[in-house]
Amino acid sequence: MASEAERTFQRFAVFGESSSSGTEMNNKNFSKLCKDCGIMDGKLVTSTDVDIVFSKVKAKNARTITFQQFQEAMKELGQKRFKGKSLDEALENIYKLMEGKDPATTGVTKATTVGGVSRLTDTSKYTGTHKERFDESGKGKGIAGREDVTDNSGYVSGYKGAGTYDKKGSN
Repeated sequence: MASEAERTFQRFAVFGESSSSGTEMNNKNFSKLCKDCGIMDGKLVTSTDVDIVFSKVKAKNARTITFQQFQEAMKELGQKRFKGKSLDEALENIYKLMEGKDPATTGVTKATTVGGVSRLTDTSKYTGTHKERFDESGKGKGIAGREDVTDNSGYVSGYKGAGTYDKKGSN
């Protein structure tokens, strides 16, 4: 049973810690383990209890705990969580809660493309000179949309009758 708990300990120890080897766990990951595995229930075992137990079992000026210290912390939390049960029974129940658990990533902020992003990339809402860089379908015009392309047709820009002048009938 302890080997399964050790595997869970290692999975949580390396969670979010790229430099961690999985042999030591910090307080943040210890709290996450207690929350994700259901050891911290909010009534009998609160986040404050978890923090106090972590501080109690770690070395004086250390910031992490080993698996050995973790087991001691679980004994303490087991007695709090499963009142009225023997020490071994409470510890076994704690390990049952931990069995096969992985760090949860539910509720973690994900990248979003709604709201501001879609509003900024909607070419139909562009105004002024930016509007001229895209055709009606919203596809960019490329270099023609960014530079003033000179019109060498001989007509003044904006002239509606361009190309209608009949050369034959002029003399």
